[in-house]
Amino acid sequence: MVAYAQGSSVIREIRVDGNNRIESETVNAYLSVKEGDPYDPQKINESLKSLFSTGLFADVSIGFDQGVLKINVVENPIINRIAFEGNTRLKDDVLGTELQLRPRVVYTRTKVQADVQRILELYRRSGRFAATVEPKVIQLEQNRVDLVFEIDEGEATGVRKVNFVGNKAFDDGELSEVIRTTESAWWKILTSDDNYDPDRVTFDRELLRRYYLSAGYADFQVLSSVAELTPDRSDFFITYTVSEGQRYKFGDINIVSQIDKIDPATLTPLIEIEKGDWYNADLVDDAIDALTNSIGDQGYAFIDIRPNIQRDRETGVINITFTIAEGPKVYVERIDVVGNVRTLDEVVRREFRLVEGDAFSSSKLKRSRQRVENLNFFKSVDVKTLPGSSPDQTVLEVDVEEKSTGEFSIGAGYGTDDGAFGQAGIRERNLLGKGQDLRLGFTIGSSSQQVDLSFTEPYFLDRDVSAGFDIYRREEDNQDESSYDEKQTGIGLRSGFRYSEALSQSVRYGYAVNEYSDIDSDASRLLREEDPEFSESTIGQTLTYDQRDSTLTPKEGYFVQVSNDFAGLGGSETYLRTRVNGGYYYPLDREKTWVLSTKASTGYIFGIGDDTRISQRFFTGGANLRGFESAGVGPRDIATKDAVGGKFFYTGTVQMDFPLGLPSEFALTGRVFSDFGASEGVDGARPGEIYDEGSLRASVGFGVGWESPFGPIGVDLSQAVLKEDFDKEEVFRLSFGTRF
Repeated sequence: MVAYAQGSSVIREIRVDGNNRIESETVNAYLSVKEGDPYDPQKINESLKSLFSTGLFADVSIGFDQGVLKINVVENPIINRIAFEGNTRLKDDVLGTELQLRPRVVYTRTKVQADVQRILELYRRSGRFAATVEPKVIQLEQNRVDLVFEIDEGEATGVRKVNFVGNKAFDDGELSEVIRTTESAWWKILTSDDNYDPDRVTFDRELLRRYYLSAGYADFQVLSSVAELTPDRSDFFITYTVSEGQRYKFGDINIVSQIDKIDPATLTPLIEIEKGDWYNADLVDDAIDALTNSIGDQGYAFIDIRPNIQRDRETGVINITFTIAEGPKVYVERIDVVGNVRTLDEVVRREFRLVEGDAFSSSKLKRSRQRVENLNFFKSVDVKTLPGSSPDQTVLEVDVEEKSTGEFSIGAGYGTDDGAFGQAGIRERNLLGKGQDLRLGFTIGSSSQQVDLSFTEPYFLDRDVSAGFDIYRREEDNQDESSYDEKQTGIGLRSGFRYSEALSQSVRYGYAVNEYSDIDSDASRLLREEDPEFSESTIGQTLTYDQRDSTLTPKEGYFVQVSNDFAGLGGSETYLRTRVNGGYYYPLDREKTWVLSTKASTGYIFGIGDDTRISQRFFTGGANLRGFESAGVGPRDIATKDAVGGKFFYTGTVQMDFPLGLPSEFALTGRVFSDFGASEGVDGARPGEIYDEGSLRASVGFGVGWESPFGPIGVDLSQAVLKEDFDKEEVFRLSFGTRF
């Protein structure tokens, strides 16, 4: 507010009233006039706006009388404390980081309203569009206030219905399986995909585009994605409007090279595209990757491969010409790691397949990012290519968001082999930010107990070599299988290294003290005549060649593994044990939901100067040969029916995994399988004392697997079709594990 001049038109004095915390000189500094200036209404208005814009004052008025410019101010209060009430889904520290206002900052209504909108936006991102926020101000002495945000989080805003408009090739049910967003239902309590998320809807548009392009619809477009909130603000209706266009087939596939030394004819077999097949954009991308990797292996680091796609809408054919040209020569200037607070830079850098000065390679960059993600230290990993100091230089910025790597786990479970069991463990997977792994674990079960301490240094002596140790104590109840219990105390040293991305080797040394106890009086003679106390000093190695797409849930690729263990460098036992494992996984569809797999394993042990012990031999059945109990196949004492293990064994599996046709959020898959195998060979047996038939055993069955949030659960029903009379069969098999 401005009061106009009366009397003298020259400002003889400037007087500030109402200020307690802010100095008068500070107020004068924001004025457009000073003492001695003529009174100018325009400059007075500018001064008024300048004072309001500081955010220091709730009200300002300027008056002019008899040469005195009177400025009356009402100071905004200072925030003493900020509190949140009613929030349970989002914690105080999460909300506090989003606020502009802080304690000891000047309170303004504009900033409060802005902070209210920020809080609402956080709740919307978590799917709660019905949330409300009411700011409350508590007046305190000395012009201070407490600011309280009263929050009603409301219910999660679900998705009542997902509609598709314009789709003809695929029905709504098929497209619903493609996108991440799902309709709300009572059984979806373990997923948030049925809550509305605008970012997820944007991602769904891309998923729809990829799906149609992989099915031959090269002209496909998502015209719109509209989300409409119901009047009660509890749910959304989401509608995707699509334009499918026509469906194309592959036509002529050609390769043109602008580099003299590269012969297109030698590259043609790398392209897995057949003329006449339906167009698939994924196959085009795969062809570019295959060509890039092959040419890169020939020493050409700077390659630019572009597919020239020509549509013939009349015939419904797409002809593609892959043009190979020299790309711009770009080198890695430096690698910057940002976002890491606890993890050392070198932990991230050592996973990169590129270093400063290397020729830039997109395939190596992709592999580097995957290796950093595989560390499992970060919530997110984003690698950006930024301009360097010159046109031929690039800077790689690795932006990571750390997550907790310390774990305290308590577990419970049930398995057909082990019965009920409980687990507890303390683990730090990124000790001191150096990527080291330290674990202390306990297992207590109906048939086994174990305590173990392990430590792993992934880059020993700053080399790409892992090293670690294990200390353990185990007690196993083998009464059901072989009429004895076993106690084992040991220590192990291990190291591992890679020859290539696929080929790796590990070496180990272990020393263990063993003791048999509670040997049944009518146990097998072979067991009763063994020395119940013995020690093993073992050195071993494992060589692995692994081309699977995942080590946990493989769906494509193969692996071969060879292990050898030699006991005799000290200890009371001397033997050589060898195992060979392998597997092949072949997806039958593009989505890799139908997977045919074959797995095989074999092993042999022989004593050097001494007979092998029961605990050193191989036991077949159970997990490695379904349809038979654990240790249900192989040499068995005729009189006591105790399993005594075989010196040689082999097992194999042919299995088909497939979807059950249920919504994807159920995470249920089915399987049919056939297992086969055998075991034979015993040291020290007398004629007519041991059943030892090496004949082939086989079974067939089916099962269901559930990747639950509590761990994998599996149920298998199987029937032995090739067996011996002394084998022990098993029809039902359950495995269950959980952590909480």
